Amino acid sequence: MIESSLTSLGAKVVLAASSDENHPPESIIDGNTKTFWMSTGMFPQEFIIHFPEPTNIGTVTVDSYNVKHLKIEKNTSQNASQFEPVAEKEFESTEGHLQSNAITLNGCSATHLRFIITAGYDHFVSVHRVSVKN
Repeated sequence: MIESSLTSLGAKVVLAASSDENHPPESIIDGNTKTFWMSTGMFPQEFIIHFPEPTNIGTVTVDSYNVKHLKIEKNTSQNASQFEPVAEKEFESTEGHLQSNAITLNGCSATHLRFIITAGYDHFVSVHRVSVKN
């Protein structure tokens, strides 16, 4: 089942490489594709989502704009350190439309997911929603 909001699961964005008061990192997990987090225009950009307890994740769906390449890493500790890679994906350019990419994580367990945007199709990228499915 896809959650409409990771916030409803108690998840929090505990780190974001950049921040704009009009487009805060919390917009990534509020379940609404009309709100978003925007990068500052340099790469890499990253954000970390923390789950209150170890969570099994089969698929992560990322709704974004202008993201070209994304890496996802996970850890299972209570602090956000020592991550291990779990997925990497090249996104297609959607020319003015929201990108929606489902990335399989094969049921890995994680307390933190780190998303690293290594390249974009423009200087600025935005992430509108991240959702998970068991």
